[in-house]
Amino acid sequence: MEFSIVIPAYNEASVIVKTLSNMTSFMRSFSKSFEIIVVDDGSTDETANLAEAYSKDHPEVGVIRNPHKGKGYTVRTGMLAASGDLIMMADSDGAMPIEELKRLVIWVKEHNFDIVIGSREGIGAVRKNEPFIRHLMGRVFNLIIKILVLPGIEDTQCGYKLFKHKAAKDVFERLVLFGPNTPEIKVPRVSAFDVEVLFIARKFKYKIKEVPVIWNYIKTVRVHPIRDSIQNFLDVLKVKVNDLKGLYKF
Repeated sequence: MEFSIVIPAYNEASVIVKTLSNMTSFMRSFSKSFEIIVVDDGSTDETANLAEAYSKDHPEVGVIRNPHKGKGYTVRTGMLAASGDLIMMADSDGAMPIEELKRLVIWVKEHNFDIVIGSREGIGAVRKNEPFIRHLMGRVFNLIIKILVLPGIEDTQCGYKLFKHKAAKDVFERLVLFGPNTPEIKVPRVSAFDVEVLFIARKFKYKIKEVPVIWNYIKTVRVHPIRDSIQNFLDVLKVKVNDLKGLYKF
C-alpha cells in the first residue's frame, strides 16, 4: 500500500461525500495503491452512515466508528490502523485541496524527510477567506507554542500532515494527552494534539519539513473561540509539564 489518508470526522454529513469523492478521484490518478480511512468521532448526524454507503462502491474507502473523544484520539485511531508506506492526516472539510499532496510528497521521496506538514505560513502559502481575528488568534497561539515547546515551526495546527509509516506508528503509539486513556466528551472540541505529535516526533529526532500550501477557511460552529483557546493553551502547558516529568523519554 503506497498511501493511506486518514480523515477524522465529526458531524460532517454535509461535506463528507464530496470530500471522499474529490480524494478518491485524485488518488486514483496519483497512486497505484491507496486507502482512505474515515474515522467517525461519535457523530450525532449521518456522517458515518454516508461514509459507509460511499465505501460500498469504492473499495479503497474504509470507515471506523469511534466514541466521541475528540480529534486527537480520532486521528490516532486512524493513523494506527493505516497500512500505507506514507500516511497522511487530512481534514474532512477539504480545506486544503487534495492536489497539494503533490507538494508534500516531494519532500519525503526526493529529500528524505520523515514528516512533512502543510503550512499556512511562508512564501507560497495561500489563506483564502480567513477572518482577520481568526488569523490573529492563530498567530498568537503559534507564538506561544514556539516559545514553550516547538521553536522553529511556524504552523503546527494545519490539519494536513504526511508521515513515513514508521514515523507515524512511533509517534501516535506514544501520545500521552491523546492516547488510549482519552475520556469521552460531550461537546465538540478543537485540541492542540498536533503539538504533542510534533513534540514527540522531535524527541525521536525525525526530520520535519514545513511546506506552504493553499488553504481555504471554512466556517464552522464547532469552534468556540474562548473555550477552545483556553483549552488549547492548557494542552500546550500539559505537553511542557509532561516533558519535565519525563513522560516523553522513550
